[in-house]
Amino acid sequence: MVLEILAKRYPQLYLTPGEDMEVAYRAAALAGKTPEHASLALFRGSDRDSLTTEQTPAGPVDVLYLYHREDFENALRLLAYRCRPEVIPPEIGAINLGGLANWEKINTHQREYLAAGHTDWAEEWKRFTADRENYRDTLIVLSSGPYSGISAEQAGVPQDTWLELSRQIRLYHELTHSVCQRLYPGQKEAIWDEVVADAIGIRGALGAYDVRLAALFLGVSEKGYTGGRLEHYIPKEEADSLPRIAADVYGLMRQIEKASREKQEMDVWDFLMYLQENYRKYST
Repeated sequence: MVLEILAKRYPQLYLTPGEDMEVAYRAAALAGKTPEHASLALFRGSDRDSLTTEQTPAGPVDVLYLYHREDFENALRLLAYRCRPEVIPPEIGAINLGGLANWEKINTHQREYLAAGHTDWAEEWKRFTADRENYRDTLIVLSSGPYSGISAEQAGVPQDTWLELSRQIRLYHELTHSVCQRLYPGQKEAIWDEVVADAIGIRGALGAYDVRLAALFLGVSEKGYTGGRLEHYIPKEEADSLPRIAADVYGLMRQIEKASREKQEMDVWDFLMYLQENYRKYST
């Protein structure tokens, strides 16, 4: 089971979400203590689950794919919500987790340190953990299901094909966020980030940008808002401007469509770099 590998890194996966779990969570996640009677019975598991390492311009990123929706939701409760029994909205199909303490890395380093004849682990602990790169992970967690709630019929492809494409779109979408957070930390704008992440997701999955799909995902058209994810990225005080913003976003998508055709020879990550480097040109 893939989760057996993950639990060695993140022992909080052995817990069961619930109220008053803060002490148990801190012991597992922050002190690396495996709970007594540790079990992964909470998870169904599937032979379709996977743990891969994806290469990006910003370095390798680990990606966990969980086929069963309930496994995805429970993993989020344990890894992202500090073991609280949060309700995971159905529209959440992926999450990018940063800063996870990897206790397998820490325990391996401790064993090697002591095996080399050293004895002052307390001092070495301070030195080792002073650099977060030594032991903190970024993990993308993906679920199955249609991307952005769009049906196979709406997408215009068979159901099985759409589910696989949805997985690929989610993968590239979340990898895009990870790359941009690392390489462009000062360039943060929610709508731009989502439009670009969808663009790279579509291009990565299909090999070319499809503006019709992109518009379906966010619920936009040249006439305004048609219902989709866009409303989640607009402040409440700007809700009255949703139709205008939607039309502007659709215009941005058309620009990206033109750029994608002109830069078709670029691989997907070079195209992302191109869009980010021309951020002001396309976002204004």
